Amino acid sequence: MADPIAPSTSQAAGQPQERGGPAITPERLEAFDEAATAELARRLDEDDYPTPFAGLQDWHLMRALAIHRPELARPYVHLVDQEPFDEE
Repeated sequence: MADPIAPSTSQAAGQPQERGGPAITPERLEAFDEAATAELARRLDEDDYPTPFAGLQDWHLMRALAIHRPELARPYVHLVDQEPFDEE
């Protein structure tokens, strides 16, 4: 199986995929282990992405792990927690 946290690129052309990169599927989430989750958390913590969308893709991936694989994401839940805010 492919690396679950690999950057979003098309297999054929090596170009970024349209519409947000690889889908977050149950199979992709199942491919994660502690090392892959730690690498994803490191990237999120460093927040050094070429575009805001790349960071958002990782954030959604960590959020999906927190929901579906909480045993892996528990040490990194602070990276997906959202502060409540007042819109007034």
